Amino acid sequence: MAKEDEVESVVDIPLAPSDASSDHQVTWTRIIEPDRAFLAIPFREIWQYRDLLLLLVRRDFVALYKQTILGPIWFVLQPVMMTIVFTIVFGNIAQISTDGLPQVLFYLAGVTMWTYFQDSLIKTSETFTLNANIFGKVYFPRIIVPLSVVVSGLLKFAVQFTIFLAFAVYYTVSVPEVAPNAAILLLPLLLLLMGVLGLSIGMIISALTTKYRDLRFLMTFGVQLLMYATPVIYPVSAIPEAYRSYILANPITPIIETFRYAFTGAGTVDVMHLTYSCSFAVVALCVALVIFNQVEKNFMDTV
Repeated sequence: MAKEDEVESVVDIPLAPSDASSDHQVTWTRIIEPDRAFLAIPFREIWQYRDLLLLLVRRDFVALYKQTILGPIWFVLQPVMMTIVFTIVFGNIAQISTDGLPQVLFYLAGVTMWTYFQDSLIKTSETFTLNANIFGKVYFPRIIVPLSVVVSGLLKFAVQFTIFLAFAVYYTVSVPEVAPNAAILLLPLLLLLMGVLGLSIGMIISALTTKYRDLRFLMTFGVQLLMYATPVIYPVSAIPEAYRSYILANPITPIIETFRYAFTGAGTVDVMHLTYSCSFAVVALCVALVIFNQVEKNFMDTV
């Protein structure tokens, strides 16, 4: 039920003469519209419902591997197994360059950042379809659900980042070419950009999925295709000049390259490329808010 201070307008409209002569003798009705601008982020409501946000974060984190045999060990196994496969297939068989870095460290850096974006995007894109029953019964700011996904993803990232950090420290001591630098201070910005991009693109897909269910199937392989268009398994320096501009057009490319450069000293870092990623994230968030705020008003009619 909408609260009085959450309505933008309350319009009294006289009924048609035929309605006015009904048995109930109702002569007026009321239209309640949500007080929400196109780009509005309900910060006040998010703060009011912060307990729900924390509850959803805990649910997402605890329930992820509930009733599984290995449980939280999957947080460790996933990046390690991916790194092993990438090392064998792309490092040893395909002989793809790793910018002179140990292959394990190179692939683990890409996998750690990519997994956070991938999880945020996939889970956020299911916001409306998976939570339609809850949305139809109780009121709360809908944006809390995708926000909880991004925040809970940070907990998983922290576990996997710790593993990566252990390898980075080991190779820093044993391999002279590995040289962490002051770009490590950019880590909060890189995480923010990854979270905003995953949240924004996921919210757009979630809103569109309420009408176009084909997008659910597109997500399954679209994310995989995007990974190959991102320097997770190859460095930007290994891309032929003719194709480099296409890879750099991917806003995730500068983020992963900067992360890898910060902790290993190898990679391509450009302030203009990072600025491009920031601009892309801001535009994507604005577009996502416009679409999300519009769809949340009437998505129950189509889901």
